[in-house]
Amino acid sequence: MSTQSEPGLLYSEEEEALRAAVRDLLTDHCDPAGVIARTESAAPHDVSLWKALSDSMGLAGLLIPEELGGQGATHRETAVVLEELGRAVAPVPYLTSAVVATEALLACGPDDLLTELASATTVAALAVGLHVAPGAAVPHVRIEDGLLHGELTGVADAAVADVLLVPADDGGLYAVRAADVTVTPQVSLDLTRPVARVTLDGASGRRLGDAGPAVRRALRAGAGLLASEQLGVSDWLLTETVRYLKERKQFNRQVGGFQALKHRLARLWLEVAGLRAAARNAADALATGEDTDVAVAVAQAYAGQVAVHAAEEALQLHGGIGMTWEHPVHLYLKRAKADSIAYGAAGTHRAALAELVDLRAP
Repeated sequence: MSTQSEPGLLYSEEEEALRAAVRDLLTDHCDPAGVIARTESAAPHDVSLWKALSDSMGLAGLLIPEELGGQGATHRETAVVLEELGRAVAPVPYLTSAVVATEALLACGPDDLLTELASATTVAALAVGLHVAPGAAVPHVRIEDGLLHGELTGVADAAVADVLLVPADDGGLYAVRAADVTVTPQVSLDLTRPVARVTLDGASGRRLGDAGPAVRRALRAGAGLLASEQLGVSDWLLTETVRYLKERKQFNRQVGGFQALKHRLARLWLEVAGLRAAARNAADALATGEDTDVAVAVAQAYAGQVAVHAAEEALQLHGGIGMTWEHPVHLYLKRAKADSIAYGAAGTHRAALAELVDLRAP
């Protein structure tokens, strides 16, 4: 009997049903004009959307076991959710709390915190810069007399977190209530996923476990499933660009009928198809535990350039309207650019892949 998961890297009926449900909810609660308006406000996170995703669908606890109040699902289902969130550039802390922080907690096993995350009564964030790659050196704070002191920068979604998971110089990972730290917003290109500086000045924390393996596991899952978000971003950009070029006319012809533009779109379609394969492979590898490091490195070595290329093509091919603030393409360009350096840039993942498959540069 084959041990290969069915239906391989294709989407199962359950995954397609989940996609449809998430897309319907986002269509009703996350329109582009609303996202743009939020980026111009002092509250870029859509808390009501987060509650809808968590309360009505239980998505905050997808990766958390059922006995702790979660759904007991796998990274495959989580990847489908992230695809749809990427398609909508939804300003919710899903990747940071329901994936990265959750994975760190699963490695340590604090059941009470996991139960809180599953019910979405608590939002958590791993206090590691968004740019840090799996396996890279992780900045940490120092412990003096049992209290935490130091500063961590580039922490995504820290502004909306209730609990921060903080690595310390004793090798431990500590849970610190956000009320006990100072969170200062930092300038971010992608306003739908803001980053912040976290300052701890004698904050008390609860030791959860060893930071090393927990952070590595969390960042690997973040990098692997980020590819599905990048896929969603790319797919929306391609679909909307094709739709626009079918409607737009020039010289009394559909713009999409010009051969040069057909070639550009065909190339982009091939890139997005390749990204879908890489992202699905990474999600499946995270779910099964087979060749996970290689699958994640392959996905992130490729995903960033595809998403950025899709955004650049969409911006150009939408012509003048693509340059306006009212059109949402700029949201996708910013998300694509920010994602391209999140959890490690492509070059970092290529170097890691070269080590994994013993093909180092001469």
